[in-house]
Amino acid sequence: MSNSWLARVKAQKAIAVIRAVSPELGLQMAQAVAAGGMELIEVTWNSAQPAKLLHRLQAELPDCCIGAGTLLTPADLQAAIDAGAAFLFTPHSSPALIQRAVAQQIPIVPGALTPTEILSAWQAGATCVKVFPIETVGGAAYIRHLQGPMDQVPLIPTGGVTLENAASLIAAGAVAVGLAGQLFPKQAIAQSDWQTVQERAQLLMQELAQIKAAESQSPAARL
Repeated sequence: MSNSWLARVKAQKAIAVIRAVSPELGLQMAQAVAAGGMELIEVTWNSAQPAKLLHRLQAELPDCCIGAGTLLTPADLQAAIDAGAAFLFTPHSSPALIQRAVAQQIPIVPGALTPTEILSAWQAGATCVKVFPIETVGGAAYIRHLQGPMDQVPLIPTGGVTLENAASLIAAGAVAVGLAGQLFPKQAIAQSDWQTVQERAQLLMQELAQIKAAESQSPAARL
């Protein structure tokens, strides 16, 4: 399952991160980004009634892959698995959480920042590693520097990813990026302006599609 999920991540290159004050609002947020072409959606476990929201998204958006994030404890992780999360994100690296996810064959992406933390998470069995918060360590330049010694580790930067820098992070070697507030401006959410959210998702996916096209035309891709 992890390999097929990772292939989908590499194809999509972006994950929408939803933190909602109600399942109803979370559903509207997800529907808007899905309408903009995003298929990977993470429900943060500090949302209101996250398990209920996850179930609703699975029912309402069957073509999307719905996972869970901000999982801090074994209880959080197991609750997300029991709710049917297709993938799991944590803001930190816990070998116990990684091992539990691996044992149940659920893709897990723990958070890490330093090279030691990143490699330790990968060696513990992580499917990918969430480089968080990327904004504090130089953005794309940091991802590029990591590629030399550990280019075998799939990296997903979050925390400071914007519509403006997402493409540069992918170009630097990240397999995908995670975005939250950049997709869901506070004013747009307050006004239920879902058209704006959809347009931001569309813009992001268009930018990343250009990178995918360039990759397919590269000499390495044709070998």
